[in-house]
Amino acid sequence: MTIKIAVTGALGKMGQEVVKAVIADNDCELVCAIDKFNLGFNVHNDVAIEGDIKKAFELKKPDVVIDFTQPDIIFENIKTYLDLGVKSVIGTTGLSSEQLSQIEKLSKEKSTGCFIAPNFSTGAVLMMKFAQLAAKYFNNAEIIEFHHNQKKDAPSGTAIKTAELMAQVNSNFKEGNVEEKELIKGSRGGNFEKAQINIHSVRMPGFVASQEVIFGSMGQTLKIRHDSINRECYMDGVLMAAKYIAKNNSFTYGLENIL
Repeated sequence: MTIKIAVTGALGKMGQEVVKAVIADNDCELVCAIDKFNLGFNVHNDVAIEGDIKKAFELKKPDVVIDFTQPDIIFENIKTYLDLGVKSVIGTTGLSSEQLSQIEKLSKEKSTGCFIAPNFSTGAVLMMKFAQLAAKYFNNAEIIEFHHNQKKDAPSGTAIKTAELMAQVNSNFKEGNVEEKELIKGSRGGNFEKAQINIHSVRMPGFVASQEVIFGSMGQTLKIRHDSINRECYMDGVLMAAKYIAKNNSFTYGLENIL
């Protein structure tokens, strides 16, 4: 059965890649494109940009919506999708743990699937899992994440997810460190307090998304790094999530759950 797909943020850099990927996939059909710019602009066949989510969904009746928009609107977007009974795949980061809990609760109440992932690149997911494995054997670690300078939230969802996975196996990654004094506030990055992991965020033109997890112990360091060269690398994971959630009504957080 063909999955009817809506894309919110269809004219953004990620949204445009999603649109192309959906059009190219034989199991999917693009039925709706949402954005706040260029209303009426035709993106494919008779699919034109629309600005009102509720009206568009009532008319086009998508099975799944894929959302790559902005951190400041994503929470309200997800609640709208769940209230309308439309399953969603969310690639926008910036949601707090409290918001994620509310979404999970609402997803269960509405019996409507919602799939959220900090990163849809299979390589990035493997990087996170490798970091969790290494965390068992090192008591010192820091995370450096690199993104383009149009990314609004920091640290990235991927960095936070990585730190959470590492914290599951180790609660202190500053063992043996001296008491620090920052001469310039923020020099040591942000502190993920659950496991005392410093996270550093770089925002600069030329990057898409990269992350490096550095582990250290006496006489050795280990670096685990992933680089996204272009946005196409996320599309396999996005479509995988859309096809999964089309068949499931559960709340799912993280692509690793379906790999």
